Amino acid sequence: MANEPKTLQEAIVYFADADNCLNYLAIRRWPTGVVCPRCGSKNIGFIKSRGLWQCKDRHPKAQFSIKVGTIFEDSAIKLDKWLCAMWMLANCKNGISSHELARTVGVTQKSGWFMLHRLRLALQDKDSGGKLEGEVEVDETFIGGKFRNMHKMRRRNTPRGGSTGKAVVMGMLERKGRVKTRVIKNTRKPELWTGIYENVETGTQLYTDEWSAYHGIDAEYQHSVICHAEGYVKGQVHTNGIENFWSCLKRSIGGTYVSVEPFHLFRYLDEQAFRYNNRRDMNDRDRFNAVAENIVGKRLTYAEVTGKEGETATC
Repeated sequence: MANEPKTLQEAIVYFADADNCLNYLAIRRWPTGVVCPRCGSKNIGFIKSRGLWQCKDRHPKAQFSIKVGTIFEDSAIKLDKWLCAMWMLANCKNGISSHELARTVGVTQKSGWFMLHRLRLALQDKDSGGKLEGEVEVDETFIGGKFRNMHKMRRRNTPRGGSTGKAVVMGMLERKGRVKTRVIKNTRKPELWTGIYENVETGTQLYTDEWSAYHGIDAEYQHSVICHAEGYVKGQVHTNGIENFWSCLKRSIGGTYVSVEPFHLFRYLDEQAFRYNNRRDMNDRDRFNAVAENIVGKRLTYAEVTGKEGETATC
């Protein structure tokens, strides 16, 4: 729609109107007309005073809101705050912390944290576009505390620059294309090769560093190696693209989120990959629209995100 916002300031003003929130999401969810999320019927009426739809076929829970069947389901937080948070997460290069979100939209830090994890679910799009091809850079990195910040007792048992106690992340970057990431158990051959087989087309030109676990993969891929002890670029052979992605990721984690639990790390990878993959061909509004079109059929409960069964969310 022509009058839809293009900047954060315009988005705040535009979505302050509850009708604009409702119409914006309804058009993207049901472009050909409202459909009952429970029975699939198109025999629907709208209750304007309550902002709800009523399915005219007889069945339980015939009334439903725009939130039903989306990442917003069972949330008492109004859509204007949700959409503001969605805009910031989709477009802030280094992400947005739960404390900053709480101050910005007026919720508690706990609610802000839960909102961000639910929004990250909408940023997930792992199967889009199929496998990587062309020229692909492959590398791995370690996410965790810095050596200088460790307790002195732990430093004694950890070599400087070592990976003890850190999470391992593998990344595959298609040059002038997409990046795919995954959390892996270690940097040994079975883990790395499995990641490559599942995400990169056979026969693709691979660029890696000199890590020994990649040796032998040239039987199925065109494999070139850059030795970082000798240099970082040798013609077209380098891993600078994926190293740039690691730099963006670590600025986000170290500067914005500060501390990330290992079992949530994949969510932060999805967030950063979404922004990275859509940085060239999309502006802020396009990225926001892409997330809004990906909220249906996804649900993340408080028990799932915390692992605490029986505890209910407050947002």
